[in-house]
Amino acid sequence: MAVEEVQGEQAGTEAVETFTVKRYPVAPGVRLNVRSGPGTQYPVIRVLPYGASVPINCQKPGETITGPYGTTNIWDNIANGEFVSDAYVQTGSDGYVTIRCS
Repeated sequence: MAVEEVQGEQAGTEAVETFTVKRYPVAPGVRLNVRSGPGTQYPVIRVLPYGASVPINCQKPGETITGPYGTTNIWDNIANGEFVSDAYVQTGSDGYVTIRCS
């Protein structure tokens, strides 16, 4: 699994906090639909280009999808209000890899 770690700093009121964001590759040869919720009934917001990698902020159950990495009902939140099916993201796991979205 190729996971890209991006480091950055987040300014707080009193201290600077260092954080690491893991990015996971989208399946090769796939332009992945990004939706406003965890299912195909939600509108497509944008389409990721070939070779994209995504951060996973949290995950939640939704519509079951079959893709290159199996069949799953897990959807990955990659930005505020943006979800992709985990069946198209190479996380190296058939289960949750981070916290569940509230």
